[in-house]
Amino acid sequence: MFSKLSYAAPSTRNGQSFVFLIATFALILAASFGNYQVAAATQPANTPSRDAKPTGKSKFAKLDGNRVHYVNYGKGSDAIVLIHGWTMNADNWRDQIPALAERYRVIAIDLPGHGQSDKPKLSYSMDYFARAVEAVMRDAKVKRGVLVGHSMGTPVARQFYRQYAEKTLGIVIVDGLLRALADKAMMDAMINGFRGPTYRDTVGQMLASMYGPILPAEARGRISASTASTPQYVLVSAMEGMADPAIWGPDKINVPVLAVMAKNPFFGPDLETLFRGIAPNLEFHMWEGVGHFLMMDRPKEFNELVLKFLEKNHVAQRK
Repeated sequence: MFSKLSYAAPSTRNGQSFVFLIATFALILAASFGNYQVAAATQPANTPSRDAKPTGKSKFAKLDGNRVHYVNYGKGSDAIVLIHGWTMNADNWRDQIPALAERYRVIAIDLPGHGQSDKPKLSYSMDYFARAVEAVMRDAKVKRGVLVGHSMGTPVARQFYRQYAEKTLGIVIVDGLLRALADKAMMDAMINGFRGPTYRDTVGQMLASMYGPILPAEARGRISASTASTPQYVLVSAMEGMADPAIWGPDKINVPVLAVMAKNPFFGPDLETLFRGIAPNLEFHMWEGVGHFLMMDRPKEFNELVLKFLEKNHVAQRK
């Protein structure tokens, strides 16, 4: 069974309530749609340009006969491997790539079923996603990587570490979890909301409830477009993959880990302790005033934090 942190019963709006498991892999409990949103605020002046479109080489790796799309920036045997969240794609990292690629080789992946990758009808388990990451690294001739996982990208990175520890230099958790916050019954109830004909509205409202107060309209548009291009069978299967109790074991992560989390009333006060019990070499940050897509909310600060983590731990070769 899933372990539980603190839980508050969801409220009801328009006669309907949903249990949202949102944090870094879309599994943090939230109340009914919109209840956790904060009033819009002014974007910080020192934020990187949202219009920047860094260039990279678009390529495809193969996994079980299917194509996995990725974009490569730079050369080297080590790389920073960017893994997006549920229903998202590699473009989520648009504001991170210029800063990271200036110093390190960077690989941004479209997980299978997402973005420009093939979308076969199969089980989108965290193991399958981890194998896709390894296929990309192999195709790109990357021997070792620092895995940066947003939301669902966190359990993907953890499964990768379980299968390919020798290829893992470090892990960056971006509003994701190392233990589940809900039991199987809660997860099943939530997933059922994605099976019906109005699933797009359900997913859209859920994601909108996770937006931070300074998330620009342009970023919201990118998130909405990415979700709209993700087939229903993919998003349902991927959520089922995150509900698998087998992926939430207490086994240790013995490489440096950076966790950057958005403050959320549904996290218990012991979240850092829980993380540290799994990742002993942990650097933990809890940000206020941001939403689930915190790397889009405060990209300059996020980029600086990741670069300091990389340099402090010497976990990847610089260019």
